[in-house]
Amino acid sequence: MDLSPAQQKAVFVLVVVVLAALGYWLILPKLSHSAGQPAAASTSPAASTPASAPGTTGTTGTTGTTETPAVTASPAVAGNLNIYSWLPFTQQGLADAASVTVKFGVDYNTFTYTESPAAYVAKMSGLITGQLATTLQASYSTPGVATLRTDQKQVSTGTAVINSLRAFGPSSLTFIVTTGQHLVSSKGTTEGSTQYAVTVTGSGSSWQVDDIELASAGNS
Repeated sequence: MDLSPAQQKAVFVLVVVVLAALGYWLILPKLSHSAGQPAAASTSPAASTPASAPGTTGTTGTTGTTETPAVTASPAVAGNLNIYSWLPFTQQGLADAASVTVKFGVDYNTFTYTESPAAYVAKMSGLITGQLATTLQASYSTPGVATLRTDQKQVSTGTAVINSLRAFGPSSLTFIVTTGQHLVSSKGTTEGSTQYAVTVTGSGSSWQVDDIELASAGNS
């Protein structure tokens, strides 16, 4: 027989009440058991913990009472942890790669209008690969850029700061570097900065910059 809406509502309320009561009686014993545990456990530290030296005060303010010692990490475990054992380069290798990257960043934005393309690239000798040297020399020689540099008598001084390590592999590291430029010209003096992704290749203490691109261009 179909139930009327009022009867259906009454049945629903009854089911909810029954389920609530059942849940209460199932959970109550567990709550009672849990409430009784702290009292029993609280007596065990006093029995196992050595007494403090005479005249000292513990957490309760009573002479002879000891405080529960804090749990600390084992110095031996912390001292033996060496994250570089998980990486394809050593700590010194990373430092050497970073040093090359910073030097390159400084030289990249350091030039004078009297400097030839070959001279501009020559000061980075040893810091960059032959392929990048060719690319930078061609870029420095671009007619529009070179003419503007000469006409305005531009003299630039560069700076560089590494912000982060973007990626690494067995023989390459890519740093995010912010390069600064202090530019003096016939138009006045300006300050600017650009963030690049600079990739160095090599290993150990021997690294060379192989690529530079805008950091916003993505991973190299």
